[in-house]
Amino acid sequence: HLLLFLLFVWPFNCFASYSRATELFYSLNEGLPAGVLIGSLARDLRLPTAGGQHPASLQPPLSFTLASHGLGGQYVQLDNRSGELLTSAVEIDREALCVESSGATIFGGSAAVSSSSTSPESCLLLLDVLVLPQEYFRLVKVKIAIRDVNDNAPRFPVPHIRLSVPENAPVNTRLAIEHPALDPDMGTNGVQTYRLRDNYGVFTLDVEENENGERTPYLIVMGALDRETQDEYVTVIVAEDGGTPPLVGSATLTIGISDINDNCPQFNDSQLNVTLYGNSSLGTPVATVQAVDMDLGSNAQITYSYSQKVPQLSRDLFHLNESTGAITLSTKVDGDTPRLHRLIILGNGPGCIPAVITVLVTIIKVMMRPPEVVPRFIANEVEGVVYLKELEPINTPIAFFTIKDPDEKYKVSCYLDGDGPFRLSPYKPYNNEYLLETTKPLDFETQQLYEISVVAWNSEGFHVKKVVKVQVLDDNDNSPVFSEQLIELSIEENNVPNAFLTKLHATDADSGERGQVSYFLGPDAPSYFALDKTTGVLTVSTQLDREEKEKYRYTVKAVDSGFPPRESIATVTITVLDKNDNSPRFINKDFSFFVPENFPGFGEIGVISVTDADAGQNGWVALSVLNGSDIFVIDTGKGVLRAKVSLDREQQSSYVLWIEAVDGGDPALSSTAKITILLLDINDNPPLVLFPQSNMSYLLVLPSTLPGSPITEVYAVDKDTGMNAVIAYSIIGRRGPRPESFRIDPKTGNITLEESLMQNDYGLYRLLVKVSDHGYPEPLHSTVMVNLFVNDTVSNESYIESLLRKEPDISVEEKQPQISIEPTHKKMESSSCMPTLVALSIISLGSIALVTGMGIYICLRKEKKHHRADENLEVQIPLNGRINLHMLEKKPMEISNI
Repeated sequence: HLLLFLLFVWPFNCFASYSRATELFYSLNEGLPAGVLIGSLARDLRLPTAGGQHPASLQPPLSFTLASHGLGGQYVQLDNRSGELLTSAVEIDREALCVESSGATIFGGSAAVSSSSTSPESCLLLLDVLVLPQEYFRLVKVKIAIRDVNDNAPRFPVPHIRLSVPENAPVNTRLAIEHPALDPDMGTNGVQTYRLRDNYGVFTLDVEENENGERTPYLIVMGALDRETQDEYVTVIVAEDGGTPPLVGSATLTIGISDINDNCPQFNDSQLNVTLYGNSSLGTPVATVQAVDMDLGSNAQITYSYSQKVPQLSRDLFHLNESTGAITLSTKVDGDTPRLHRLIILGNGPGCIPAVITVLVTIIKVMMRPPEVVPRFIANEVEGVVYLKELEPINTPIAFFTIKDPDEKYKVSCYLDGDGPFRLSPYKPYNNEYLLETTKPLDFETQQLYEISVVAWNSEGFHVKKVVKVQVLDDNDNSPVFSEQLIELSIEENNVPNAFLTKLHATDADSGERGQVSYFLGPDAPSYFALDKTTGVLTVSTQLDREEKEKYRYTVKAVDSGFPPRESIATVTITVLDKNDNSPRFINKDFSFFVPENFPGFGEIGVISVTDADAGQNGWVALSVLNGSDIFVIDTGKGVLRAKVSLDREQQSSYVLWIEAVDGGDPALSSTAKITILLLDINDNPPLVLFPQSNMSYLLVLPSTLPGSPITEVYAVDKDTGMNAVIAYSIIGRRGPRPESFRIDPKTGNITLEESLMQNDYGLYRLLVKVSDHGYPEPLHSTVMVNLFVNDTVSNESYIESLLRKEPDISVEEKQPQISIEPTHKKMESSSCMPTLVALSIISLGSIALVTGMGIYICLRKEKKHHRADENLEVQIPLNGRINLHMLEKKPMEISNI
């Protein structure tokens, strides 16, 4: 195909080149998020769109579809309408998709991933896209090159690399490091350089690159090495890639200096002078020579030999051990034996010039034979060493010694030389027989080896010494001893599982297995504590909760490996320290308090109880009011809730507060509780008469009114509740031609005509009505004047008003009103439920209308107050037997519970 490349820059550095026929090329970085635009197929193929030269109605809609959804299809999203190719939610990881291989992998006719063999850095995502409809049909081959980003740090295959360098390695010696760092990134994003954090002044690194581009680090020796001075160098090798910013990886590099035979044996002295008695027995040690070689292993092996200058007579008289350098007497000294021997001894090392030392042996002639000391051991003896168990009883026999003079000319005596619990005493009844025995029990832990000598001398003063070594054998006579009998520990609660507590330590003075100590928990230890048998490490396998249990106390045992085993016990106490992990907790989530209204300010409303399971400062709790703090206050220490002011139920019948409890921890924890305060009503409001609205109002009553007919009503409300709001109505004063003609219903306040009105009953009737509640302990009341004018018409209003202004002479009846225990409502009788519901609905609507009218009326009255200050308005008439119609107006309170 003829490829025409269109150069342009897309967001995130995407570019495209395309062919009119079937092929498009794009590239983008790996790791891009979803929704990044890769390219627009419609634009790059120069296909007509709705915004072209032809009307949109004449252009069939284009459709772009992936030919199949293969491996590569999951990484892209293709808009079927616009042809925009976007990255999908599946992130592209170049290292996971395109592993470098020798050939390309392409799946024909589907989405695939290709890794080109010609360029190890190329990674292609191959897509087949179908363009429809038929007018624009074509199969588009889309190739997306995935560019590498530096998202992988170099990593060594092993954490610890060891390299060996001979100590005689010359300067500029190069040693390949067999485990170079690996980096999945390509090109400059791969490993570029290596360095050492500490080169000790004798090492450096170099990097060599082979034909495949692989970089191998080499260690270069830059200075002289000496194993005897320093046998090992430990440093860190760091690999760094070429990304921006560069990423690094590291591993520990240990450079061991191997030994070469660059040191020879040396004697500390050049000559030894030794004296030997002529009567010495065979095998008597003469001297020991020892040379030193600073090398290691086979390079430091030393053998000893006589020089060729040593005469054969001396060689036969003195035996030289080739391995140890010990010289012993090998033949008897007689009168012909020379008195001076010059022994030249060579210290031989591999590949070395021998070291030389001279031993001068002078033999002293002895004229008499020394006393003889002949031991016969009772205790176990091996090569002159006697083995005794500790705690053996007193007077344990060790050996018999026979002391005699070989010439039988001189008297021989003996004694014991050396320190220790031993004695040498004559063994009766035999002469020259002595018994060596103990004087007290031996203790291995005090002293393990004793060296004593049995000394014999004759009357001529000649001494002979027999050395006896006593090795004390250990017995399991010591119990393990803890460094502390009481082990006091502490740990914060909410610890991580398997938290370290302490490492127990107990010692046993015995040796070997008898002194090996194992650790065990006592039977009283909880199951979630663990004690390592060997190391004594004490751990706790679960989280501890101080609020559940604050202190633990149990025993631990230390047991040795003797037979029978011995043990000791220590006590472990663990204090769990508090953390602020508990919020303050109220005893109730909701508190309710009932308080009488008019409760005095700062009086105690109630106590808010709150607890905190934490201790100390973490358990200290402060209380505060989140809302309503201008009215209420709480005592932080005691939790007492108080009101700053007296509370009035008629203004607000209840309060809902939120109380916050905050502890003293850092950070602090808190909790809240809901407080409901309900005000109990007291009888502090007298009934408020709403109708009639004035003592000066009147009502025309026609003479033709039938008995039992309702005339008017007195309507009052009480802001209190309960029995304090139950109202009773009564007429306590009457004036008129026949005042008993009218009565009032004590429950509803309805005034009805009792008797038919006659000609003589015409005129003004004035009824003084008392409105009383049923409050406790003292009921409150109000009074109102009901004026009824019996006549056919009202022809002269001014005359009636003049009568009303006159103070009526009404005697007050002291009769108590009829008690009603039900709230004031209009009495309704009905024979069925439906009429009752209809009547209640009408009354409710009427009440709403009445309240609305009263509100409007009160507002209008307030506006006219300054213009009609001289007019008598609604009054309350005290029950004093006389009526005062000129009382000042009382300002009505707001009605909220009609």
